[in-house]
Amino acid sequence: MSRSSINSRSAPGNIGRLKELSRESENRVCADCGAQDPKWASANIGVFICLKCCGVHRSLGTHISKVLSMTLDEWTNDEIDSMVEVGGNSSANKIYEAFIPEGYTKPGPDSGYQERAKFIRSKYELQEFLKPSLRIVSGSGRGSFQPSLSRKIVDSFRSSNSSSKMEDMVEFIGMLKVKVVKGTNLAIRDLLSSDPYVILTLGQQTVQTQVINSNLNPVWNEDLMLSVPENFRALKLKVYDHDTFSADDIMGEAEVDLQPMLTSAMAFGDPNMFGNMQIGKWLKSNDNALIEDSIINIVDGKVKQEVLLKLQNVECGELELELEWIPLEQ
Repeated sequence: MSRSSINSRSAPGNIGRLKELSRESENRVCADCGAQDPKWASANIGVFICLKCCGVHRSLGTHISKVLSMTLDEWTNDEIDSMVEVGGNSSANKIYEAFIPEGYTKPGPDSGYQERAKFIRSKYELQEFLKPSLRIVSGSGRGSFQPSLSRKIVDSFRSSNSSSKMEDMVEFIGMLKVKVVKGTNLAIRDLLSSDPYVILTLGQQTVQTQVINSNLNPVWNEDLMLSVPENFRALKLKVYDHDTFSADDIMGEAEVDLQPMLTSAMAFGDPNMFGNMQIGKWLKSNDNALIEDSIINIVDGKVKQEVLLKLQNVECGELELELEWIPLEQ
């Protein structure tokens, strides 16, 4: 869904509180594996985490862990207040790791995905290391920790008898930042206009832009983040018209082939070692929705790609995107 309204966006002073919290010694390592200098956080749990653990957190779903970048995402006041209220890694781990079984070892910075995923799922989703009195059991509704802890921690839990299986979890190789720039000449689905929004899907992940009312040429300029699985497929997008009293109408769809971008990025390695240059191209063909060839560039040490698409299965409409690849090391 869309980010919170502009009135809830963080004020400069509140951002300062978050940065001050992140500089505390216990928050300068990942809460789950101890990796140095974590650049991500779970806003509803209240912990700072590294990119490798971030991929696992994302696979659990935002109802358990709402992951935000410390540098790439815009935080709301509520999200910052939640982090500050918890107090960071040390305070959260006193709750989430209160009863780690004897002989059980936490993953380290170099641990593999399965070891990392098993621990994180046990810690946050299955609540195996909490005091029994703090666990939320199926059918009990909302519970609460001691008053000094954020209520949002409680809201992040799913029932401890979840049917999710380890084999359903996937390993991630990096992050994809997608800026949905604008739409042009979109289809009319209401009387004279439409209320468009865009849904992006990659694997099991789905993210959505805000709705722009009564506009066939909407400008979103909205950044959405997706984890890229090891066995990734095309990025799928659909444009819808928002309706209040009936089902939303489809306004077209398209797919983005991620292979050219990721192949180019991995072939060149660390983009910071190169100046601004073209490193690849996704070619327009009858088999894709490209309006023109999509160029892949290194720009200021980042791998980026501009994509202009003609929406499919609709009478008209174009969509402009900007992609940015964020490798695991970043």
